[in-house]
Amino acid sequence: MNLLLFIGAIIVSFVAVRIGAVAFHLTGLEWSLAKFQALSCFSGTGFTTKEAELVVGHPQRRRIASVLMILGNAGFVTLVATFANSLRPNIYLTQFKLPFFEVFLPSWVAPWVNLAIIILSLFVIYRFFTYRKIIEKFTNFLRERLIKKEMVKPVSFEEIVIATGGYGVSSVEVLSDSPIVNKTLYEAALRNYDINILAIEREKKIIPNPPAETKIILGDRLICFGKLDNIRQKLCPASK
Repeated sequence: MNLLLFIGAIIVSFVAVRIGAVAFHLTGLEWSLAKFQALSCFSGTGFTTKEAELVVGHPQRRRIASVLMILGNAGFVTLVATFANSLRPNIYLTQFKLPFFEVFLPSWVAPWVNLAIIILSLFVIYRFFTYRKIIEKFTNFLRERLIKKEMVKPVSFEEIVIATGGYGVSSVEVLSDSPIVNKTLYEAALRNYDINILAIEREKKIIPNPPAETKIILGDRLICFGKLDNIRQKLCPASK
């Protein structure tokens, strides 16, 4: 029973980290960064100061991180307890029977058999969750479920680079409820909020260093640099 609980806890841990990564990605984090942050929150390690700003400064991400931390601590305790019990010999048995085999072995062999099963199970689980076709389908399934259940509210922007002091580069899609749609860059006055537009992607064309008279239209994707909090507040109403 302890062996099954241990294997089950490993599978649940993999699934929880993947759900966390998808949830982080839906809030605007770049995918590789979302995966790393989900693993960091779940394991309680590797959480750097610069990248932590992307999580602690965002309400949705703080909630996701909190859930992952709680699950991670509970999972760690479960893994340690079940792993230790799986390798503990049963002093009340002189021999045991292998599952699915008509073979009886001394009781002291049981921990080694369990250890071999654990190693084999870890290998199979790892290969399953790293097989590209399977993990892509599983990730898409999780993304659809999270959006359908409205557990995470997706946003229209993606943070690409994080620098010191909360500054970074973001890719922002201009939606119908955007406060700057149908305005020129001059009218939008984004520089007053410490936001600089580096380029505009429009109908598969790039407008580098757009002049102040450039009009922002629906469907534009803005590549901008500035304070990430300001970018969320001024350009992405849905992320508030």
